[in-house]
Amino acid sequence: MVDITDIRSIGKAPQHCGKRHAQSLFTSSLCVLFALVTILSSFAATTSAEAQGRKIRLVRDAETEELIRDYARPIFKAAGLKPRNVRIHLINDGAFNAFVVDSKRMFINTGTLITSKTPNEVIGVIAHETGHIAGGHLVRLRQAMREAQTLAAISMLLGAGAAAAGVASRQDGAVQVGAGIAGSAGALAQRTFLAYARTEEVAADRAAYRYLERTGQSTKGMLTTFSRFADQALFSSRHIDPYIQSHPLPRDRISQLERLAKKSRHYNKRDSQSLQMRHTMIRAKLAAFTQSPRRVSRTYKGNDLPSQYARAITTYRLGNHKKAIKLVDGLLRAQPNNAYFWELKGQFLMETGSPAKAIAPLNKAVSLKPKSSLLRVMLGQAMVSSGSKSTYKQAVTHLRRGLQHDPDLAIGYRFLAQAYNALGNRALAELATANGHFARGDIGGAKALAKRAKKKLRRGSPEWLQAEDILLYKKPKI
Repeated sequence: MVDITDIRSIGKAPQHCGKRHAQSLFTSSLCVLFALVTILSSFAATTSAEAQGRKIRLVRDAETEELIRDYARPIFKAAGLKPRNVRIHLINDGAFNAFVVDSKRMFINTGTLITSKTPNEVIGVIAHETGHIAGGHLVRLRQAMREAQTLAAISMLLGAGAAAAGVASRQDGAVQVGAGIAGSAGALAQRTFLAYARTEEVAADRAAYRYLERTGQSTKGMLTTFSRFADQALFSSRHIDPYIQSHPLPRDRISQLERLAKKSRHYNKRDSQSLQMRHTMIRAKLAAFTQSPRRVSRTYKGNDLPSQYARAITTYRLGNHKKAIKLVDGLLRAQPNNAYFWELKGQFLMETGSPAKAIAPLNKAVSLKPKSSLLRVMLGQAMVSSGSKSTYKQAVTHLRRGLQHDPDLAIGYRFLAQAYNALGNRALAELATANGHFARGDIGGAKALAKRAKKKLRRGSPEWLQAEDILLYKKPKI
């Protein structure tokens, strides 16, 4: 991963890039090299919305994450990966995009789920990205990037040398030739790198086909998605989706994929009605939370359950909280055992200043989905926020269970620290706060608090060892 500050500083540092006079020729060559490093780093880490000039905004939602895990689990197994070893993160971004950054993390935009009309389309994307993980493409892609950078550097240095010789001998033609060599080095290296990347994309397509075949799923969704974006790339030079930029889609590649896909005996197999309904509900939910209420109201204007779901959320977002809760109650009458409707009611109550009233619906949600870490943390948050001392011990139980399975939930540690502090256990409160800082990436703050907590904890206890682990942690070199 390349940090945004690194990319921006490289891109902006040489303010005189592009000047043509002989004295700045070598510096101009370095400018091209810097630009190439920026382009290639952004591509190899495409990965990061930060590398594309914007910060990643992760979103957590228990219902969406459960559905994505259900989509991914059979694909991971078919690829020989352990599902628990690959984490899928959801990015709050309306563009269609998905990518992997290493063998343990996959990122999917909310826009991918909203745009995809069927589960099979999303499953095809997950299968393709899984092909990159299982094929070890990321390691080789980084190596290709380094080789392209070396090629560019050598070409530019040769060009600069030729130009310098021309200046010394006062031969204008030699200066121009040297400048031409230096100036074309970036384009040559970029073409070399992208050609390699395209071969990896084709390999990932074929791997995805195998995974879908092994799991008895259709390849039609993957073909539909890629064909749609290939057409967009052909007819639109502006506002092109990030998925096209990171996944080159020439028509011959689509044709190859189509021939392969139609050979599958599962090509015309459809998603089950129950899975399709879950997908449609998620599309409505994510659209209602992330898009403008006016746009959502135009899309979801019927009386079906997804439209009612979207309407309850947009009503809440528009500030009519009482009506929103009534609409959620209507959803619960239709599906009283839907944990996520109970969660939504608890969320509305908690966010509008009634955490004590939120405890009952969130308790119900946890009883229906006891393995959900997010629901447990939300319940613990409501219990702590209610201010009732009688609920603090229960809050600790729920928060600890949730964080045990999902240690990245920084907000959970904050409420766990509050609960411990209210119960008079200062050492565990400090340790929880240290874990919260660690989860947010504030290693310095985590170490300072862990050091304080460690002095108060019994030597050799699990909590003492936790503090010790934080103190011994060293940031990996990037």
